[in-house]
Parts: sequence; structure tokens; C-alpha cells
Amino acid sequence: MVENKTEPGPDAKIQNEQVRSMEDVLKEYLPEESSFQETVLKAMNYSVLSGGKRIRPQMMEQAYRLFGGSGKEIEPFLAAIEMIHSYSLVHDDLPAMDNDTLRRGRPTTWTVYGEAMGILAGDGLLTYAFETCTKAFAMTEHPDRVGNAIRILAQKAGISGMVGGQTVDVELTGKPVSEEQLDFIYRLKTSALLEASLMIGAVLAGAEEEQVDRMEKVASDIGLAFQIQDDILDVTSTEEELGKPIGSDERNQKTTYVSLHGLSAAKAEVKRLSERAIKTLETLPGDSTFFRTFIRKLESRSH
Repeated sequence: MVENKTEPGPDAKIQNEQVRSMEDVLKEYLPEESSFQETVLKAMNYSVLSGGKRIRPQMMEQAYRLFGGSGKEIEPFLAAIEMIHSYSLVHDDLPAMDNDTLRRGRPTTWTVYGEAMGILAGDGLLTYAFETCTKAFAMTEHPDRVGNAIRILAQKAGISGMVGGQTVDVELTGKPVSEEQLDFIYRLKTSALLEASLMIGAVLAGAEEEQVDRMEKVASDIGLAFQIQDDILDVTSTEEELGKPIGSDERNQKTTYVSLHGLSAAKAEVKRLSERAIKTLETLPGDSTFFRTFIRKLESRSH
């Protein structure tokens, strides 16, 4: 990969500071690599600390700030959402799933530690995420909010959310997929964790139920737009830009929004969903600049 030696501008410097801060939070809550199970702990930490945009924890934190949150009880959830996202990627890369050997420009977890350890690392991250969440009970005067946040995380990560979407995705690989089925897969497989991020941030800050529902709708549209943009990049980007193999959807005989509707329609749908998310944000209190900026960048991202 060619090194970019251009001096970063103010926005990039601010973003880098945010990423470093998020990395510190993640490192604080990751398990120590010791004892007889050291190998799986190393595989877990390798998976989480292998880079990435940290979109979900950043969005969770910003949702928390949007509704006036200022405590530390958000931190265990920031770490937990990234652990769950990382576990899903570890399992996605396995030979039985997408059989990918490159993720974020580095060898995938299973290629480094073996397939069996890749499975166990994913299992470990999922369960450790919920163990981590429970630490928030000791950091707040509102334990009911923490309990509600854990419920949301479990629902969005499980059979009614991400796992449910992945199940349908696997079952329909290589088979004709309708627009309704594809929308179902995308909203559960991709949008669900983004929904959890925004909802948990709002819940922990004490947002009203209707406001939490609106944040869920914002995240749903962002997640769907994000996944369609991924489909676009899978056919228009390069391995160097994306940090993972391109053309994997076609290789794995997966129906995508691009293969179903074409490139132009896919780009138009990303635009439509983005505009709808911004309109919903306008009905909420607080400064939503972060989310509006993120949505605009989403429309033009190249990796």
C-alpha cells in the first residue's frame, strides 16, 4: 500500500484524536493475554485492534452526547459494540462463510490463529462483550438504563438482528434473491448494530422513548445506505483502497443491490436514504453536525 505523506488537515487531525481516544477505551476493556487460554485471548485482541473506522462506538458516543450524556457508563458499551462487530467479522471471514484471508489490510484472524481458534475468538468476543457491559452498573445512578441498553444490544446482535440477517444471507447464497429478501438481510445484518449504537447512546443519556425510536430509524437508513455503498465499492474500488479482496460478492454468488438494480440505481438509493436520515435528525434536539457530516461522507467514501 502506498504511504500517504500529505499533511492532514484540521478535520483529519480531529478525527485522529477521536480514534486514539477510542483506541484507549478499547484497550482498557480488552482481556489480558494470560493463563492457559492465552491463545484465544490473543486472537480476540488481534481481531479488535486490527484497525477499522470505529464507526459504531463513535456513533454511540455521539448519540449519548446529543441527548446530554456526560458520564463514564457509556465506555463499557463503546468497547462492547466494537467487540461484537469484530466477532461478526471474524466469523464472516471463516472458510464456511466468505473464506476471506484479508481484512483491513491484514491477514484475517483465522488465517493467523487457525480456523478453530477463529471460531472460539468470535465466541469469546461476543460473550465478553456482555460481561463488559455489566461494568456500567457501577458507573451510573440509573441502573435501569443500563439494563435496557443491554437488552437492546442483545436483541440487535442476536436472532432478531444481526445473526438473523446473516442466517438468511447464508441460506440464500447462490440462489435468486428478491428485493424484499435483500432489504431484510441488509436491515438486520448491517443496520442492526448501528441501530443498537444510536439507541444505546440515547437510552443511557435519558432520551425519551419516542426519541430513541427516531434514532433507530436514523440508524436503519444509515446502515442500509452504508451496505449499498459497500456493494458499490465491491465492484468499483481496489484491494489497496478497500483493505480487503474486491469482487467477493460475485465470487461467492451473492445477490447485492448493485447486481439486482445496477450501479446508477444503487448510487441513487444511497442518496435517498441519506437525505431521509438527515430529515429525521432535524426533528431531534441537540447538535447533530457529527451525524450529518458522517452521512455526507458516507455517500462519497472509497473505502
